[in-house]
Formats: sequence, C-alpha cells, structure tokens
Amino acid sequence: MILKIVMLVLFFGVMIGVGIYCRKNATDVNGFVLGGRSVGPWLTAFAYGTSYFSAVIFIGYAGQFGWKYGIASTWIGIGNALVGSFLAWAILGRRTRIMTQHLNSATMPEFFGKRFDSKGLKIGASIIVFIFLIPYTASLYNGLSRLFEMAFGIPYIWCILAMSVLTGIYVIAGGYMATAINDFIQGIIMLIGIVAVIAAVLNSNGGFMEALKGLSQVTDETVSDMPGAFNSFFGPDPLNLLGVVILTSLGTWGLPQMVQKFYAIKHEKDIRKGTVISTGFAIIVAGGCYFLGGFGRLYDVDVAKNGFDAIIPTMLQTSLSDLLIAVVVILVLSASMSTLSSLVIASSSTLTIDLLKGNIIKKMSDKKQVVLIRVFVVVFIAISALIAIYQTQSQNESVKFIAQLMGVSWGALAGAFLAPFLYGLYWKKTTKLACWVSFIFGAGVMTLNLFFRSYFPQILQSPINCGAFVMLAGLIIVPVVSLISPKPKKEMVDEAFACYEKRVPAAQKRSLD
Repeated sequence: MILKIVMLVLFFGVMIGVGIYCRKNATDVNGFVLGGRSVGPWLTAFAYGTSYFSAVIFIGYAGQFGWKYGIASTWIGIGNALVGSFLAWAILGRRTRIMTQHLNSATMPEFFGKRFDSKGLKIGASIIVFIFLIPYTASLYNGLSRLFEMAFGIPYIWCILAMSVLTGIYVIAGGYMATAINDFIQGIIMLIGIVAVIAAVLNSNGGFMEALKGLSQVTDETVSDMPGAFNSFFGPDPLNLLGVVILTSLGTWGLPQMVQKFYAIKHEKDIRKGTVISTGFAIIVAGGCYFLGGFGRLYDVDVAKNGFDAIIPTMLQTSLSDLLIAVVVILVLSASMSTLSSLVIASSSTLTIDLLKGNIIKKMSDKKQVVLIRVFVVVFIAISALIAIYQTQSQNESVKFIAQLMGVSWGALAGAFLAPFLYGLYWKKTTKLACWVSFIFGAGVMTLNLFFRSYFPQILQSPINCGAFVMLAGLIIVPVVSLISPKPKKEMVDEAFACYEKRVPAAQKRSLD
C-alpha cells in the first residue's frame, strides 16, 4: 500500500509540476488552446494517442468486446492503428494544419463557420460539441471505479475528486502545452504498463499457446455454437465486430479533441514522424488492450451480476503482483487524465470562442477569452465528475456500461462532423446545407437511439453499430446534398483553398516548410 501511494504522489507531483512549468505558454488563446502551433512530432503523436485511448478502452471496451468476440477483438486495435491513426494522419494531418491556420480557426466549429462563411454552422457545431462531449468525459471516470477500489480499498468518489482536481490544476495552469507534455509522460507509462500486464496475464495462464488452448475450450451457446469460437480468426460475430472497428477507428476523424491535435503541428517533417509514432503507439496500446481483453473468458467473472466493466479488474487481481497492480493504476490514471484534459480543452475553447464570443459577448479581448476558457475547464470537469458520481449510485445498469456512453458520444460527434470536415478540406463543391443535414442526421439519429432504441432495427439497437452507421451514411449524404443544393460562392471557396497553392519550396499541400 505504501508503494502504491508513493507512486501515485510522485505521478501527481510530476503532472502538476509540468502544468506550472508551462504556464508561460498559456498567456493567449493561441498558446492556451494550440500551444502556439509549435508542438513537435513526439508530443503531438503522443497527445493524439493518449487522447484516443483512455480507461474507456482499457477497462470498458477491452473487457466487453474481448468477452463478446474473444481473441478476434484484436482486430479492433489493428483498425484503430491503421484507420484511426495512420490514415487519419496521412489524409487529414497536412490539410487540416494548412487550412485551419489560413482561416485562423482554433476549434472545429470555428473551422466550419469560416470555411462555409456561416455563423449558424459555427453555433450549431458548438452546441453539438457541448452536449455530446459531456457524457464521453463522464465515462472516463467509470473505468477507474473497480480498479481503485481493488487496489486501495477506498470509495470511488475520492478517486473522482482527486482526478478532477489534479487534471484541472495542470490544464488551467499550462493549457495545451502542459497537456501535450503530460500526455507524452503518460503515454510512456501506458506503453510500459500494457506490455507488462499482457506478459503477466499470459504467464499466469501458462503462456500464449496454453492460454489460446484454454480459450478454444470455452463455449457459450448464447453467443455461438461454433467450436472454438473465441479463439477463431473473426470470432463468433464478425458483423457486429466490424461495427466496433468502424466506430472506434473511423470515428476519430470527426472528433474535435482528436482533429484539433493537427492544428498545432509545427513542421512538415513532423507530419511524417507523427504518423509513424502515432501508428506504433496505437498498435501497442490499442492492439495490446483488445488482445488482453480477448482472454477474459479464462477468468471466473459473473458478467450478469457485475457487468462487463468487472472483467479486466478481475483479470488483473488474479494475475498481477502488488507492484504491477500499482503500475496498472498509474496506467489507467494516465489514460484517463490525458483524455480528460484533451476533452475539457476542446469543450471549454469551443464554448468560449464559438458560442459566447461575438454572440452573447460582443467584444471579448484575448485575455478575457483565456480567463473564460479556464473557468469553463473547471465547469466541464465538475459536471462530468457529478455525472460519474451519479452513475456509481444508479441502479440502472445500462447507465453504467462504459461502452454505451462512449458509443453514443462518438457516434453523435463523428456522425455529425466527420463527412463535412473531410469534404470541406478536399472538395470545393461541399455546401453549407450539406453540413447542416449531416449535423442534424448524425446527432439526431444517435439521440433517438439513446431514448427510443427498441424501435430501431435489431442491428442498429446497439449504439456502437448505430454510430458506425451514421458515420458511413454521412459520407454519402454530404456529397449527394451538395450536388442538389445551391453552389457555394466561388470567391469564398477559392479564398479558402488558395492556401494549398501558396508557393513555398513546393505547393503548400505538399510541404508546410
């Protein structure tokens, strides 16, 4: 217990120290929200990866989908690495950095407002961000509950409060740069921790081949009557597995807190390095988490009674020494705090810059914007903490499953934003009306799914599948609506796309330098 406490105190001390050290970089909006657009490849790539993979992945998704699909759940991690990281950097990275700087936009709603010359789009997008980032933020705490109670024997509420306060301190003090540096430190902990945990779990089951053999003997007729379903290549339910891969991989392309990482890239070479680093990080962390979760059925877990979120903690308690449990606690804290800091910066900057500035508060100085962003960081952390505390007291099990909370949030945000953002970067004919239709369709369908799920077709009753559906549908809706709606003003579009043709050593779409 002393060892665990010492490691926690050291971890928290470093996080706060970094926040204080970076306070000089957070004196204006550009510095607080984007780190002055001068963040290097390692910090950017790790900030992207740690924002991507939180306790939601390690405790919630890995446990639930490992239980459902067995070792085939590793495909989710592979999809996250190839589509959610590699292709996201390759397709969005350069163009996002160039156009957002050209339009002088610091948030995704601000990008929509300036790219399509629409104040309404900016306000609409900011409202969607405000509404749907909160349940996602609240879900981050959920993954820590059983783990902290297992490791320290203390009530979960104290864990929520400690994590909230400490994250708030370093975000408020140092802004994006403090978050990026802490994300790098937390990412190193995640890499070391996941490798150590996988090794320990496999060793406790007699090694990889023995664990795989044990998994082949597991049967569950409620899932599949196929022999060896849980150690098969595509698992017992390939179609629903594909839905998870699409949601968790393609979804990052439309999430404000993820895309915003590309705004801060410094040099052309940073894009190439960041692509490689981010992809490697995802392979180890996401691939490792889902691979680990695939062996959940080797352990005695009463899922009907305790829920899917009990699977990973049970595996850890059974297989790990006290030292490794302490490492895992730091790992999950790192994953959660890094994502939490990213989400609250995205939420508070959007609310300040896109909703209040110029609408409710007509004149707002740069200094006042930074003050308000800091205030809303506190507000968002407090709201999410209260929701998380409510979830622990709720008797409704559907409220407690991490995957459902994250599925609704990811589906709504990515379903609304992915297609308009992607086409807005690449296609001059994208229209304002197409953006509105995508916003309404993505957020609307996911909201209906949340409250009237039983009326949906069977395959779409899962928020995971429904989220994947609205994202893919948006990629069709936006070009179709754009082709049948009034064309955007040629001058406005040419001005937005002129940044790609600016001559540097080559066209800027090929080189930032």
